[in-house]
Amino acid sequence: MPQSDQMLQKMDRAQRMDDSDPPIIALAGRQDTPRESAPHHHPSGQLLGIFSGLLSVRTIAGAWVMPTTRAVWIPPSHTHCAHSHGPFAGWAVYVAARHCTQLPAQPRALAVSGLLREAVLRASQWELGALSSAQENVVAVILDEIGQSPIDQFHLPMPQDDRLVRIARKLADAPADERTLEAWAEWAHVTTRTLSRRFTLETGLTFTIWRQRARLLRALELLATGIPVTSVALELGYDNPSAFIAMFKRHLGTTPGRYLNPPLETMVL
Repeated sequence: MPQSDQMLQKMDRAQRMDDSDPPIIALAGRQDTPRESAPHHHPSGQLLGIFSGLLSVRTIAGAWVMPTTRAVWIPPSHTHCAHSHGPFAGWAVYVAARHCTQLPAQPRALAVSGLLREAVLRASQWELGALSSAQENVVAVILDEIGQSPIDQFHLPMPQDDRLVRIARKLADAPADERTLEAWAEWAHVTTRTLSRRFTLETGLTFTIWRQRARLLRALELLATGIPVTSVALELGYDNPSAFIAMFKRHLGTTPGRYLNPPLETMVL
């Protein structure tokens, strides 16, 4: 997002909100170059979303790759990092800790309604200071939407066992790695049975499905930077783009192009 003096002031205040601050501070802007934030946390909750482009968010609980139709909620004091893939237009809502008690206690991705997007855009135009009654109504809408929006289950949950975490991080960084379950178990000094059982227990996904999801999330990141579908398919280990597109559609219900560029009626610019 453009780093204007006003936005820097709002961001600084948003990341150290206390009882003297308004319930929310919203920001919105565009940036022509990729943006990356190092792992950090703050006393306020935060909802991250985009108007265009693609954003990746990671926490200790897992990783999300977000198109324009999704946002990620980070509760107060949860460590997280984020980076965009190419140019993007994004938004963020910081929520004072005292207003987060009725909001989700764990990081999660949410479906973004047109109502939420419009309310955030309006709030991002406010100056810092006391809120009018009309502004308080918009705040109530935003908090209700965060609390009631459907949960998006498509993310990459991380295991807790240190041995499994090592495997998961390796695969998240290089999802095309073709090593078998048995080879990964030997690499991490764990039995194949333990690896398979604990992966399912700790992530809710089998090892095979988890690895496939890691590939799918990486595919979204690569596609967002403008890499052609054929090149993405080959880089992730698929023999041909048709097999990749079929897998993509089976899991996400649409083609790569339509997922990253939803119909205009689902977007508010």
